[in-house]
Amino acid sequence: MRGISVLGFLVALAPITMTPGASLTLVVSRVAAGGRRQGWWVILGTVTGIYVHATLAAVGLAALVLRSSQAFWIVKLAGAAYLVGLGLWLLWSATRRRHPTDPATPSEPATPSDPAARRPRRLPWQGHHPYLQGLLGNVLNPKAAAVYLTLAPQFLHSHTSVLIPMLVLATAHAALHTCWLACWTAISGAAARLLRTVRVRRALDRLTGAILVGLGIRAATG
Repeated sequence: MRGISVLGFLVALAPITMTPGASLTLVVSRVAAGGRRQGWWVILGTVTGIYVHATLAAVGLAALVLRSSQAFWIVKLAGAAYLVGLGLWLLWSATRRRHPTDPATPSEPATPSDPAARRPRRLPWQGHHPYLQGLLGNVLNPKAAAVYLTLAPQFLHSHTSVLIPMLVLATAHAALHTCWLACWTAISGAAARLLRTVRVRRALDRLTGAILVGLGIRAATG
């Protein structure tokens, strides 16, 4: 495979990669909540999703999804539902986040007879590992699949096998995406102390939640 094909693919892919989306939103949110390691888990999940799309496109499964309007719509709704659900949970958690001056503090003992005190209420999205969030945010995005069905074939040669060249393009894509998200992980990590204050975390949760809900609605209607 010619190097110029990979370079051309990266040049064409750069504007798409640098467009703010679910992966970037998740990185900033998770780094603010738990540090740089959380951001790297999101990046790893996103990169795994890239290879999933590349592999499916190479064997023709993703093409089947895009050729079938019904299958495409199901995948589209699944991705939109995940983003909206994650965004709504962040908006909900922002309203539940307590200010240090609030009357109720973590030091107050929980009443043993109160089941809610022993088992805090959890939403399905709350327990998701950042790797899983990054993976689902990419795999359930039909537009990410479209990259390997519309853009990548332009940089492949018909007289060669498809799988290996497609994985080469996926590796270049993964490297570019990792560099972009790693920069935001470093930026978010440098400001972690500020981002972890209750007031800023509440505002960030609201902003992140609104962005994810918007991305989900756009994915469902776009």
